[in-house]
Amino acid sequence: MIPTVHASVLASIPSPAQGVWELGPFPVRAYAVAIILGIAAAILIGNRRYVARGGESGVMFDLAIWAVPFGIVGGRVYHVLTSWGTYFGEGGDPGRAIKVWEGGLGIWGAVVFGGVGIWIGAHRRGLPVPPIADALAPGLAIAQAVGRFGNWFNQELFGRPTDLPWGLEISPEQRPDGFLQFETFHPTFLYEAIWCVIVAGLVIWIDRRFTLGHGRAFATYVLLYCIGRFFIEGLRIDAAPELLGLRWNEWVSIAVALGAVVYLIVVGRRRPGREEAATVRGERAMMEV
Repeated sequence: MIPTVHASVLASIPSPAQGVWELGPFPVRAYAVAIILGIAAAILIGNRRYVARGGESGVMFDLAIWAVPFGIVGGRVYHVLTSWGTYFGEGGDPGRAIKVWEGGLGIWGAVVFGGVGIWIGAHRRGLPVPPIADALAPGLAIAQAVGRFGNWFNQELFGRPTDLPWGLEISPEQRPDGFLQFETFHPTFLYEAIWCVIVAGLVIWIDRRFTLGHGRAFATYVLLYCIGRFFIEGLRIDAAPELLGLRWNEWVSIAVALGAVVYLIVVGRRRPGREEAATVRGERAMMEV
């Protein structure tokens, strides 16, 4: 006789019991590990794609020296500016503003400041930025997917209460005021991680199918990410500035997505196809000089 299964396969997703492990005098933080693993994935994927485009192997590792610190600073600055009350409002703790290891890196600031770092590194080597950005695009999405698991360990940035089988268990002390009576919430970290993996796959496929170049693969990544982020952001209940009923990051997603669409249309008409290998390596620019 075949037994009947009455229980759901997944009742809820537990949150990790801890996010910090003491290794002698040094604390190992899951959030930092997730960020480091994500950065490593982005560099490795970006390097492989850059070489396939005709670039020199190892360039991505050199550019990371500039991009990573710029990106971390930019991500933190954006987070603090959009969560000002948490650090500088009534009852806030300004000292926590520099504690990156506690969590809180805004992707928009990380991309903008990281892009500045890449521009500096590329300019020093005489390399054009668009092919570098195109090579990095899917790796950045994977880096975001990995990094989101740091939020899981920190029990932060979760969504509204839910009784769905994949609801995320949140400790009472981590629940915001007004939600203390609920035990499970939308695992927005997981939603975004899954979406970022899908974005990476779509960017690779679209890039191959339409031979994207001149920054269009990167713009495609930005557009697709913004679409998912808009809907995921709407589920979150952490404190955030609002305008006309939408959270600040929802408005940013709309604005950045529209900018990506304009870029794809304009550049697609002016520069169809992909850069030649000599252009990717900066040789064409040197010859013109």
